Amino acid sequence: MNLISIILPYYKKKKFIAKTINSILSQTYKKFELIIIYDDDDKKDLVYIRQLIKNESKIKLIVNKNNIGVSKSRNIGVLKSKGQYICFIDADDTWNKDKLKIQINFMIKCQCYLSHSHYKIINKDEKILGSMKVKKILNYKDLINSCDIGLSTVMIKAELKSKIIFPNIKTKEDFILWLKLTKEHNFFGIQKYLVSWRKNDISLSYIIQKVKDAFVLYYKYEKFSIFKSSLCVMILSFNFFKKSFLQKFYK
Repeated sequence: MNLISIILPYYKKKKFIAKTINSILSQTYKKFELIIIYDDDDKKDLVYIRQLIKNESKIKLIVNKNNIGVSKSRNIGVLKSKGQYICFIDADDTWNKDKLKIQINFMIKCQCYLSHSHYKIINKDEKILGSMKVKKILNYKDLINSCDIGLSTVMIKAELKSKIIFPNIKTKEDFILWLKLTKEHNFFGIQKYLVSWRKNDISLSYIIQKVKDAFVLYYKYEKFSIFKSSLCVMILSFNFFKKSFLQKFYK
């Protein structure tokens, strides 16, 4: 059996982290390692985390001295990983109990390097708000105008480990990585709901930050012109609001 490495950064998600960890420990595929990167200057929750994972040999806890952000924390997790496959999960998302088994079997069967899946969208009270369905194959051209990949659904073959580097940016860090990876490999979509993604309240300042980071994504990382970058931001924003509207009808 192949070892799967699971990367989980933690920052102020005490209300949800137990459910997240339990959804991982309950996986029917048992050959995995869970790497938790505690990334909070405030160490109050550290006692709680250690209590949750005590006596769990599959879990490795890394404690950052200072808050360094989700990108650098995930990068540390990737460097420490030993698996033949690498997964990511946010500290407030949960997995279907067969997620790892279905996904690794799918990747072995199709001989692909990148995969993701459908996911449910839930709120803080576990109510289903909608869902996101994915295409069977997603390439760079498809992705450039719409980020249709849920981070907690992703599995990557560790042969690409040297390329799995999340950029140090406030938002869009995963989108930038997916674009880089799809320049060489397609994402294969699993037509099953394997993840529940938790939608949190979004502030106006956060939306503004995402728009700014989207421009940086196209201008700095994709090397587009100012005009093309601005146009792509508008298209990306339109597709985001379009998806947000349609997701409500796919519960």
